[in-house]
Amino acid sequence: MTDPTPAGTDDAPLEFGVGPAYPTSHISFTDDRSSAGPQPQSVSRTAEAGPSAASRPVASEEPVFSPTPDFSIADGVRDVGMVFMGASTTAGYGDPKGLGWVGRVVARTQHPDLDLTAYNLGVRGNTSGDVVARWSAECHPRWQGRAERRLVLSVGSHDIMTGMTMARSRLNLANVLDEAANSGIGVFVVGLTPTLDPETNRRIESLAEAQADVCARRGITYVDCYRPLVSHDQWMADVAASPDRVHPGQAGYGLIAWLVLHNGWNDWLSIS
Repeated sequence: MTDPTPAGTDDAPLEFGVGPAYPTSHISFTDDRSSAGPQPQSVSRTAEAGPSAASRPVASEEPVFSPTPDFSIADGVRDVGMVFMGASTTAGYGDPKGLGWVGRVVARTQHPDLDLTAYNLGVRGNTSGDVVARWSAECHPRWQGRAERRLVLSVGSHDIMTGMTMARSRLNLANVLDEAANSGIGVFVVGLTPTLDPETNRRIESLAEAQADVCARRGITYVDCYRPLVSHDQWMADVAASPDRVHPGQAGYGLIAWLVLHNGWNDWLSIS
């Protein structure tokens, strides 16, 4: 893969191509950790989805999506409240500039048609179950008084680290997407990034494919970060040079921001 611009040159375009999201026709996923036992027949849509329920067996397919309110965009200057939910990568942990990908994306989203208020609610160590448990209580106060509510979601790495099943992780994501859509909230999902460990990457790729499918079923934009970065020299070098060899630095966060901004971001916000 062609080496992009040097670290720190966030404004320059990168030279790798970004393909479409994972195929949505593949809807069956396996999880080696949970394949030994029989699978349950069904799961209630109202089943508890917080951290205490993370180890419960669940069905591999989330309920059918049926939103009620329509998401609308006002004319003129739009009063937008945008909340970013996720874990350490969303929080920008390890970036010496303190921006992370969220800060870089927000900086590029200033537009004369948007009166934008952005909040980064990334929490280190959060699983998708943690986000299910806290997103509504933490987001709604930030949206109070805002005419347009937007949610940017990036979860899943800690699901893998904690041994959460694929089915539970899918259901957690689906629950947030469905509850947000039913409340008239626009949602955008940023996918998982690769690590230096091939076995962990195998599981990340499977979960990324599952997340892409959950989003595709609901017509929600999903940004594939795994495939463009898994063999990207600058990403891998940046992670390898970081103190924990897990989180990226300035260059890596710039790459994530580039992927977000060039894969449906402006279309999602209806700006040009």
